[in-house]
Amino acid sequence: MQRRSFIQAVGATAAALGVPSVFAQEWPTGPVRIVVGFPPGGGTDALARVVAQKLSVMWNQTVIVENKGGVAGVLAAEYVSTQPSDGSTLLMAHINSHALAPSLQPKLRYDVQRDFVPIVLVGVTPNLLIASPTQKAVTVKDIVALCAAEPGKVSFGSAGAGSAQHLALEMFKLQAKVDALHVPYKGSGPLLADLMGSQIQYSFETMTAATPHVKSGKVIGVAQTRLKRAKGHPGIPTMQEQGFEGFEATTWYGLAGPGRLPSAIADKINRDVNTVLAMPDVQERLDTYGAEDGGGSRDKFAKFISSEIDKWARVVRDGKVKVDA
Repeated sequence: MQRRSFIQAVGATAAALGVPSVFAQEWPTGPVRIVVGFPPGGGTDALARVVAQKLSVMWNQTVIVENKGGVAGVLAAEYVSTQPSDGSTLLMAHINSHALAPSLQPKLRYDVQRDFVPIVLVGVTPNLLIASPTQKAVTVKDIVALCAAEPGKVSFGSAGAGSAQHLALEMFKLQAKVDALHVPYKGSGPLLADLMGSQIQYSFETMTAATPHVKSGKVIGVAQTRLKRAKGHPGIPTMQEQGFEGFEATTWYGLAGPGRLPSAIADKINRDVNTVLAMPDVQERLDTYGAEDGGGSRDKFAKFISSEIDKWARVVRDGKVKVDA
């Protein structure tokens, strides 16, 4: 990955346009769309709606969340990459579209570095390693032992081939030096239904989707996949605490615009979203979703995306991960 060129490119094209700051002060002059690459009700959609509602008030303009599901968020990213760079269409970028797809889909119709301007990181959530209610191996150590005893037979569900859940499993397999059975579903809903019914055994599910079922006791929370425990699950230890040093497999969200978005507009959106994320009621909502560490500069988000692209490219390479294009 050419990290330096990516970071330097953030806003460079826009700067060449010479857009005066007064233009950003007047913007937006009409409705703004935040495109989400998943159906309503999921974590990405929920966070987009929290931000959109606050920005609507702040800007005195309608901010619409538009759902364009498909290919784990890739179709929405393709769409936004072709939209006018006037700030009227933004993307709720996601780990799937901006960190996993570049390595998994060689025929990707957009280039993350060229076709998007990173604006602001909205939040980072852990995944939760969860077990069906009938499982007896409910520590990471015991799950590793089970996989070693039954190579290729212990089942882990995901929301689809190439999803964040799938890649978390691949990272686990590499670090534990075990094999396991990947069972892809068309989304978290059917995955969780089968997990609760014990048709599959485990999943590295997103915290947003898994939390209600862990809280209700319908599935068992085994581990979370950030280096620190999330506020919403203080009683569930991390993978690192259970012997997997440095294990971090997150799901993250952030706003991005089409590749020629003027720096003046991108800077304004960054400032305003940082203001939104600092609001106490927004912080409370984010905590319920397990979304932490959002906000900061455009450069922070650009560097974060680059590091995630590099990290998951190594997992894809070392794990010899392939998905259908």
